[in-house]
Amino acid sequence: MKRRVVITGMGTCNPLGMTIEDTWQALLAGRSGISPIVIFDASTFPTTFAAQVPDFDLAPYVRDPDGFAQAGRNVRFAMAAARRAMEDAGLADTRGPQVTFRPDRFGVYTGSGEGRLDFASLTHAIAQALDDDETLDMVRFAQAALKRYNAIAELEQEPNMPANHLAHEYGLQGPAYSNLTACAASTQAIGEAINLIRTGRTDLMLTGGTHSMIHPLGVAGFNLLTAIATEPKDEPWRASRPFDLDRGGFVLGEGSTMMVLEEVGHAQARGAHIWAEVVGFGSSADAYRMTDIHPTGRGPAVSMQRALEDAGVLPDAVDYISAHGTGTHENDRVETMAVKIVFGDRAYEVPISSVKSELGHLIAAAGATELMTCVLAIRDQVVPPTINRDTPDPDCDLDYVPHEARDATVEICLSNSFGFGGQNDSLVVRRFTS
Repeated sequence: MKRRVVITGMGTCNPLGMTIEDTWQALLAGRSGISPIVIFDASTFPTTFAAQVPDFDLAPYVRDPDGFAQAGRNVRFAMAAARRAMEDAGLADTRGPQVTFRPDRFGVYTGSGEGRLDFASLTHAIAQALDDDETLDMVRFAQAALKRYNAIAELEQEPNMPANHLAHEYGLQGPAYSNLTACAASTQAIGEAINLIRTGRTDLMLTGGTHSMIHPLGVAGFNLLTAIATEPKDEPWRASRPFDLDRGGFVLGEGSTMMVLEEVGHAQARGAHIWAEVVGFGSSADAYRMTDIHPTGRGPAVSMQRALEDAGVLPDAVDYISAHGTGTHENDRVETMAVKIVFGDRAYEVPISSVKSELGHLIAAAGATELMTCVLAIRDQVVPPTINRDTPDPDCDLDYVPHEARDATVEICLSNSFGFGGQNDSLVVRRFTS
């Protein structure tokens, strides 16, 4: 028999807030976190806006802020979100971890993107090594790079650094895993963390996602893929338009959401507050193209079906779907198609929304953040809206909860994440009953 897994702690750091309650109230109010880019000068890029974490200070969230001097934004965001989650779970206070768990039975699993990228050193080294015909002299490049690059900063760009820092901060000696499956990363991390607890390898997991790609390479790359929105520059809060006929791509975001997952008996024995129970995880690969989702919706449909089967939940029992809903033409159309495959006629009755319309796309942190909103929807019996859906698309004809939050009976939620490369992951979460 699979051991039951519950959520006992949640924390977040995102463009709408540094707490789960601030984030939730902003989402319910339909407030956008998208604004002109200030992290770097993006004035000459096709896209000049993003969803950024404002005025971030790491110091309140870690024991030794100086130890993170070289850390990337992904690490910093993860440390803040994890501190909130550990405090929420009653496993840490402002002075550090409380010893209320076996360290070897507590693991870490993060979905994380790359960290700090030293563009200044890279561009300097290239400039020093370019010949008149613009070919690169590798000898001069190596000489310049070795003089300028910071070895610790180079190490900090690795995507496993958040997991390593979290294990060190809280003395967690269980498995420490990290994956980088693009937009599905944190949903996959949570799903695989659930299975570690279910099978008895751990009792607790600190899991979720963290990412920031709001830098010149990230924006330029997505511009070249024509994946991110470029308009309207004068009203960036309108740029993320999932399921709208005039959608023009996703809006790049950043941040982190972390959760404490726990075996139910372990949580009850220590009197922990239980937010909800995660009951299903499903995963699939499109096996199609690196940047395109299969046009039939076969991959997302399989991940949803597997999650529901794993949970022992029929489609008719699902009260709300948190859509991947990026705002790209292909994703929104195919996700709509996949929901119809899985839910049949009931696809038209179950409310679906995309909080990416407000938060932007947090890439590796998106799935965990969206699962958090499912938990809060269960708590408050309300589903968040999809803002900016002004013009219905005939190919996207389901109930996307446009413009305003909606009171609803919410006991079971399905949360979807579909990543570049064809990675599809879905989670099922339900109200906890003993």
